[in-house]
Amino acid sequence: MNIENTPLHQFLQDNKLLAEQLDTQALLNAFIDEMQKGLNAEPSSLAMLASHIGIDKDISANKPVIVLDAGGTNLRVCTVVFNDAGVASVENFSAYMMPGIDQELSADQFYDLICDYLEPVITLSDTISFCFSYPTEISENQDGKLLYWTKEVKVPEVVGEYVGAGLLAALAKRGHTDKKITLLNDTVATLLAGKAYGEQRQCDGYVGLILGTGTNTAYVESNSNIGKLAVDSGAQIINIESGNFDQLPLGQIDTLHDQTTSNPGQYLLEKMISGRYLGPTASIAFRQAAQAELFSADARAIVEAAPEFNSAQLSQLLANPFEFNQTVFDGQLSETDLNVLLHIATALRDRAAKITAINVAATALKMGCGKNPLHPVCINADGSTYFKLTGFQNTCEAYLDDILSAQGVHFVVINTDNAPTIGTAIAGVIRS
Repeated sequence: MNIENTPLHQFLQDNKLLAEQLDTQALLNAFIDEMQKGLNAEPSSLAMLASHIGIDKDISANKPVIVLDAGGTNLRVCTVVFNDAGVASVENFSAYMMPGIDQELSADQFYDLICDYLEPVITLSDTISFCFSYPTEISENQDGKLLYWTKEVKVPEVVGEYVGAGLLAALAKRGHTDKKITLLNDTVATLLAGKAYGEQRQCDGYVGLILGTGTNTAYVESNSNIGKLAVDSGAQIINIESGNFDQLPLGQIDTLHDQTTSNPGQYLLEKMISGRYLGPTASIAFRQAAQAELFSADARAIVEAAPEFNSAQLSQLLANPFEFNQTVFDGQLSETDLNVLLHIATALRDRAAKITAINVAATALKMGCGKNPLHPVCINADGSTYFKLTGFQNTCEAYLDDILSAQGVHFVVINTDNAPTIGTAIAGVIRS
């Protein structure tokens, strides 16, 4: 069904929901410019946080590392060891509720709970690698100062403190001394998880992408380009905090959705592409379309009264509109009305896919890598939105190919099992 020159097409265009309305080159230039400003400590929507982790060291074989992974509702603990071929073995896995989720804790209570979780494995290694996915400033000794909590964690006394030092002090009180800890972000860990494949494939440059409930990107930057660090040699992984990029064109639906969030005006890119927000944005778009009389009279009332959709329902609509109609609306919508919903959902997905492609392409272009097809850029992608939202992966990678092939850049997109866990373990063993 061709919708050009129809009220539906005009609605999508007026609300800036069409991927074709995004100026690819202008956004690439803006993203790369924001990256460099962040590297130079100039005002920028991209924080460009240093990880102080390079990728040039070999993965130590047969050396176990304790992995902590905190980034949502759960805190996971396990041990990981790599064999001579670089293959990881994950053992002693346990998952616990993230301390501070269900009630506010003091710093001592917070660290005591983590120590309790570590007790079953604490004697198995002197190396602890901690994937700590909250806004954190990483220091040169690879500890991290918590800037603020997100995701409803309530441990105010830890804000502004070095998390690794606090945990080591709590462990020392229990007699566990001489431990070494590395803190890193989950996107940095995802990039590192692609290292084994990238080395075997002889890749030229690495990108880590997470696109699930939220989104972020990491890449490898030459230290000589990081003005705020004044280091001339070597390279390290940079946590871009790409979800906060603020130079995308917003339509009325984006603005209405932004006003419903807890942080209006912030993380605008994330709100246009990630799983936490795509469903609610679609809900607003459907209601706005109803008010614009794009549905039949009966369907308009049904759509306006519908509860807020989530991204799983959006994916179902994209995969099978008839099943969606039956599940959500008891089959009440006509094919004509269902077609309107499908076109809006497709537009939102395609726009998100193109924005993601621009984000990833900008990091590859910033590195200047991948000019030889024998040595492509390795993009390790992780997250439910990227892989489970119907049609997203293929659409995104088609856009990515269009953008990078025009620049003579070759790439491969991979997905490694347990990427944050494996990457976190790699960070521990390459440091030790």
